[in-house]
Amino acid sequence: MNKKLGYALLSFALFSMSFRGDNAEKVDMHTIMLIKKEGFNNSKVMESLFELTDVNGSRLTGSTGMKNAEAWAAKRLKGWGMKNVKIEPWGGFGKGWEINKSYIAMTAPYYQSLIAVPRAWTPGTNRLLTADAVLVRIESADDMAKYAGKLNGKIVVLSTLNNETKPNFNADARRLTDEELHQLEDDPHGVEAVTNLSLKKPQPKPRVNLRPQIDSFLMAEGAVAVVSGGRGTMGTVFTSNGSSRKWDAKAVLPELEMGSEHLGVLGRLIEAGKKVSLEIDTRTTFLTDDSTEYNVIGEIPGTDPELKEELVMLGGHLDSWHASTGATDNGTGSVVMMEAIRILKAIGVKPRRTIRIALWSGEEQGLLGSRGYVKKHFGDRLTMKLKPDHSKVSAYYNLDNGGGKIRGVYMQENDEVKPVFSSWLAPFADLGATSATIKNTGSTDHISFDEVGIPGFQFIQDPLEYGTRTHHTNMDSYDRASANDLMQASVIVASFVYHTAMRSDLLPRKPLPKINKAADSYRR
Repeated sequence: MNKKLGYALLSFALFSMSFRGDNAEKVDMHTIMLIKKEGFNNSKVMESLFELTDVNGSRLTGSTGMKNAEAWAAKRLKGWGMKNVKIEPWGGFGKGWEINKSYIAMTAPYYQSLIAVPRAWTPGTNRLLTADAVLVRIESADDMAKYAGKLNGKIVVLSTLNNETKPNFNADARRLTDEELHQLEDDPHGVEAVTNLSLKKPQPKPRVNLRPQIDSFLMAEGAVAVVSGGRGTMGTVFTSNGSSRKWDAKAVLPELEMGSEHLGVLGRLIEAGKKVSLEIDTRTTFLTDDSTEYNVIGEIPGTDPELKEELVMLGGHLDSWHASTGATDNGTGSVVMMEAIRILKAIGVKPRRTIRIALWSGEEQGLLGSRGYVKKHFGDRLTMKLKPDHSKVSAYYNLDNGGGKIRGVYMQENDEVKPVFSSWLAPFADLGATSATIKNTGSTDHISFDEVGIPGFQFIQDPLEYGTRTHHTNMDSYDRASANDLMQASVIVASFVYHTAMRSDLLPRKPLPKINKAADSYRR
């Protein structure tokens, strides 16, 4: 029997079992039919993505673009008939920051326009700056001494070793294979997994972060700007922050992150003894009028007198980085969740529980928006002091692993939801969604719920080009999204949310985390 046929038969068996017995997990095929019809035949997901990305622009938390996106999302939810729509504050953030102009070129030994992006929270040159470039390689604190007295008035090309510029014979985009999905479903506590884990060699200690020392050194030596890089090829630049958003952040030089090939040109020329001159004109603005940041909230109210105060939540982070328009991180996740709740409203569902969407800010700086929301409404992760509404949340569903279609769901080590999720996935086997894995996944907003004991789940998605081309890069634009994948994801999310809202009981919960006072954190 081939693997695809085996998975199809298994999915059919699970689907059939869902209708057997009074205790079986019910699947409402009529509503799924309506969800699919609305989601595939009348989709608004690409229209929403266009408006969020191409029309609005980038959405770094604290920027004008982010505030405009919040206003757009709230207006759109209201237009679709959602109730209790609001842009809700979650706490202080620090300084906002945005780019007003960015230009860099090499002017000697010849003219060439260069691909680079200012690092977030770094100042601009605020004028056209022309200077010679100096190559600086600092692998340890001792390396700084050899550059003393040589950097005044220079543009520093801060080079790190990069082997990514060699020909790449692997495709940038890919989908998860049946074998990979099967491996995901294997319990990580199995004998083979534990045995392999025990054979792993000790990991080397992490390298010390020298950037704060390097920044202070370059400032003291009188350098005027920095060009750096290290990841990305073929014009792709992976971007990040070059300074802190905090009010008391130490001053740093203007800095741009450059594409690997162009950084390589500069490095080779300088090493060969050629004079390299650069001109830079960057203008950036620090936004300090309002340090409060917000999440966008909207609801379909519950209708069951006994269950309407309970919640089913779905969401994704609306904020992005600044090098592009944040289409796959996380514009796609945001518009899929908006589309899922739109579908449910459009087909006229009357959920027993209230369905609440939340579009977060500050995710890229450490899940700040979702953690602020959870602390305000449900409980404090550091003290595990819980609020009354903590017990009313059945589940939170998140989407934030790019623009690929859904292939299943991570259960966050919650074994009790396996039969539930398997039943809910069964009708979508023909759309490629089959896997409910016990494994965890981290680094996005479902963690804010999971760490206070509320069931929080992230969907498994095809990676496409997320890790190679779009995640935090200048290529993360509308063009990298697949309409079919986003429609599929919207339909599956809508079904999960609907069935969670309609079932008689809340979803099963894991034991509450225990406080680890010594670490001021939590443990299971």
